[in-house]
Amino acid sequence: MPRRTATLLASTLMLIALLCAGVLIPVPYSEMSPGPTVNTLGDHDGEPVLQISRRKTYPTTGHLNMTTVRVTGPDYHMNLFEAVYGWLDHDNAVVPHKTLYPEGQTAEQADQENAEEFSQSQESAKSSALSQLHVPFASQTVVGSVVKDKPADGRLHAGDVIKAVDGTEVKQAGDVAKLVTRHKPGGKVVFTIIPAKDAAAAEKQGKKPRTGAKQIAITTQKADDGRAIVGIQAGVDHIFPFPIDVKLADVGGPSAGLMFALGIVDKLTPGDMTGGKFVAGTGTIDDKGKVGPIGGISMKTVGARDKGAEFFLTPKENCAAAAKDTPQGLTLVKVGTIGDAVKALEKIRKGDTAGLPSCSPAARS
Repeated sequence: MPRRTATLLASTLMLIALLCAGVLIPVPYSEMSPGPTVNTLGDHDGEPVLQISRRKTYPTTGHLNMTTVRVTGPDYHMNLFEAVYGWLDHDNAVVPHKTLYPEGQTAEQADQENAEEFSQSQESAKSSALSQLHVPFASQTVVGSVVKDKPADGRLHAGDVIKAVDGTEVKQAGDVAKLVTRHKPGGKVVFTIIPAKDAAAAEKQGKKPRTGAKQIAITTQKADDGRAIVGIQAGVDHIFPFPIDVKLADVGGPSAGLMFALGIVDKLTPGDMTGGKFVAGTGTIDDKGKVGPIGGISMKTVGARDKGAEFFLTPKENCAAAAKDTPQGLTLVKVGTIGDAVKALEKIRKGDTAGLPSCSPAARS
């Protein structure tokens, strides 16, 4: 065989081998890309995203869009070609797989975690919105979760209202652990609870449950640090004076909290918060209205601008990253609380955009 032909054949075989390797060999990376964006003031799949009943609501216009990031699933393994393409694509991001999915986490566990975070973000959105509007509501301490194979497993259940521990009234979630750890491991602690089903029935009427309390004695166990535990995580459940429902499927995580809260405020407030403008945004929110940072900020700004957004409400901790690569025509607005966001929307409605708190590079700290 002529030397030139042999060299060409060897090169061809090498190229085929590399192509096969690129397709067949998985790499430990996942991809993030701009996901759907949904107007919290509008409809999704034929029904309003925010549904408020037994309370006067007001017409709204414009957009208050929550934004999302689409990610490859925990069981999906990218090949080398996909990873390289993702690295070269300006709008996408390729990150180590473990950044999105901790080692050992299954797809079911990831879905469950995302669903729980999404549910909690809705509750915090409701409470922060009503607090912003000075609408009073009640709160109560509940069993947030029960650890499997611990003393409380099968005795207490998520959603049970904790009224007292050893006869001492529980006023906030932190009281539960303090009262339990007064015991030595092996001692008995008595919980006064209202079962979750009874509490849920009362909550539908916007009331705290007042009857049906039960006392349950549980023997404590020694934790790794020597404390007495029963194996529960206490949480807070809010009782709102009227129903507020979020109807949005196939979305997970906590980052839509701010936009849900603003949508609720707009629907419960006379007038028009956006002035008909297209505003999008992101950010977690807690019960007190503090806005927290999120992941994938650059992909969310791209997704928002592609849908027509003019302004993007950005958690202040995400400002520096968002300002590095802002889509043309999109104004980033820095917010730290729901109050900041409401004030910013007022400026947008009035056309006072020069006075908006900016996420420009000069504003980084």
